[in-house]
Amino acid sequence: MAGKRALVILSKGAEEMETVIPVDIMRRAGIAVTVAGLTGTEPVQCSRNVIICPDASLEEASTQGPYDVVLLPGGMPGAQNLAESPAVKEVLKDQDSRKGLIAAICAGPTALLAHGIGYGSTVTTHPAMKEKMMAGDHYKYSEARVQKDGHYITSRGPGTSFEFALADCRRTYGG
Repeated sequence: MAGKRALVILSKGAEEMETVIPVDIMRRAGIAVTVAGLTGTEPVQCSRNVIICPDASLEEASTQGPYDVVLLPGGMPGAQNLAESPAVKEVLKDQDSRKGLIAAICAGPTALLAHGIGYGSTVTTHPAMKEKMMAGDHYKYSEARVQKDGHYITSRGPGTSFEFALADCRRTYGG
């Protein structure tokens, strides 16, 4: 089980539970998780005012790949920041080209949409993001709490964070 690696991209306004629960569960499963700050290594204020300290900047972490899984938390404006980032696009395109696992929760899948990742796959999101995700018919939508399709895993929100994290671990280890 040793040797698996995950990259969690953290942006100001990310949802705390969707960040911390997957990081905790993956680390307990023996996955080496790097929490990468989108704008650097400064502490990041999340959507409910919890402060999280990144392990590295995204710029630094992106040179230390490849990763078995790249995870995008939701939360607003965190997901919007991920969707607008050229650096996130580059990381996702690289991960996608290798068929590496890409996991996104809540509003996080909107970054996949913005960067043209996973078109044609079945996804789920926070209910408030459904209309945005379905615009343009790039995805099929599922009401599942956690949706797996190929090398993509998406989930609904804070209340599904544990299920999402466990699905990420299972898929990372080949399950």
